[in-house]
Amino acid sequence: MKRLLLLVTLCACLAPAARAQSFCASDGQPMPVALVERFISADCPTCWSEPPALQVNTQAVIIDWIVPSPRGDEAPLSAAASRDALTRLAQLKQAVPAKTLVTNSPLASARTLPLRVAHGLAFNDYLGTSIEMKPAKTATAGPWTAWLLMLEAIPAGTEGSPMERRLARNLLKTEWTRPLAKDKDQPARFMESRPLSIPAGANPDNLSVLGWVEDTQGRIRSIALSRCTPAQ
Repeated sequence: MKRLLLLVTLCACLAPAARAQSFCASDGQPMPVALVERFISADCPTCWSEPPALQVNTQAVIIDWIVPSPRGDEAPLSAAASRDALTRLAQLKQAVPAKTLVTNSPLASARTLPLRVAHGLAFNDYLGTSIEMKPAKTATAGPWTAWLLMLEAIPAGTEGSPMERRLARNLLKTEWTRPLAKDKDQPARFMESRPLSIPAGANPDNLSVLGWVEDTQGRIRSIALSRCTPAQ
């Protein structure tokens, strides 16, 4: 029964609108020009509580990862640490930072590929999510690496942070090698839909999803960030 209810919740996030609910998707949102990632060691509480010195492009999307410490639960920021941060660091070929590491990954080309992300409402500690890309007819068929990241908005002045943050909470990474079946006159389509578990301590009302797609050289070709709007 629980799996059936999760499926219902997931399907709701894929529809154009959900009755009496907020609709959360990247539809109509401008595409960020870069992905800026701040990796903060779980051993460095001052790295979280102090404003970063680096100024970034306001058209970039900025996210925060808490990197697990060898000290485990004894690290000051261990409650928000995610092993997904290690997966991302490995993809970027970066070592685990002692304090803070900031990376900047711009879009590789002005010819971006149409990307859409969406999510439903939290249900039973899960969030139904989806990511979909429709490559141009002239684009290669892949393979592509798709990343779908659950984010929690941390308002400035809360949780010990002097600034607003988007904290990485859960991650889906998938390889797209073959598009879904398509009509003869339509471009190839890649899609993944999955319920993601909401970690303990995360505020379900502050969740969003961020998606991006990388080519075989690790270059970002599209970025999409969801935004919730009231259902009509």
